Amino acid sequence: MEDKRTIRVTGKGSIRVKPDTTRLTVTLRGTYKDYQETLSRSARDTEALKDVLLSLGFGRDELKTLSFDVDTRYESLQDQGRNFRQVFVGYEYIHNMKLDFPSDNDLLGRTLYALAASELKPEFRLSYTVKDQEAVKNELLGRAVEDALAKAQVLTRAAGVSLRDILNIDYSWGEVAFEVQPLRRSLEADMAAGVMNAKASFDMDIEPDDIRVSDTVTVVWEIA
Repeated sequence: MEDKRTIRVTGKGSIRVKPDTTRLTVTLRGTYKDYQETLSRSARDTEALKDVLLSLGFGRDELKTLSFDVDTRYESLQDQGRNFRQVFVGYEYIHNMKLDFPSDNDLLGRTLYALAASELKPEFRLSYTVKDQEAVKNELLGRAVEDALAKAQVLTRAAGVSLRDILNIDYSWGEVAFEVQPLRRSLEADMAAGVMNAKASFDMDIEPDDIRVSDTVTVVWEIA
């Protein structure tokens, strides 16, 4: 049986999306001599952080864990003979979490103030994302297929052949980053400096840029 003649074309879809969700990535960390104490303090600090957010109207379950790790920590010290040696400091926990909420500069200002003023002194980073990411992904794929078809039609027309049935569609299923970070650094140092003000909020006037995402799809057609 004669092999089918085919044409393989890769189409690219691109889209600009206005972010509608604010994301705060919050990190708590602490070091203690005893392993059990480290676990206990990490749980206590996390609950205290949830209490802070609860006072702002967030639910306790809205703070989501991204990663949690406990590891040994050592410091390099120099002895009297000027020799360096590793000294055990304790067990350090690092708890990375995220808090997503509909974009609202007033709520953002009050939340950042509460975090900066908290005795927990968490690290935090601001970014923006899209709530309905599946809808955007579907539109992105549709545009990529349309682009592949348009290219295939140009090529086959120039070659004097015609498209027939689609034999295969290959999509990488790679991760698409639906996130934009207007401030490319942690905020806690800058925010803590402003806690001395009498107000219980920071004035935030942030309008994040659109999120630009793209993806590709490879389509194989039979040609005649």
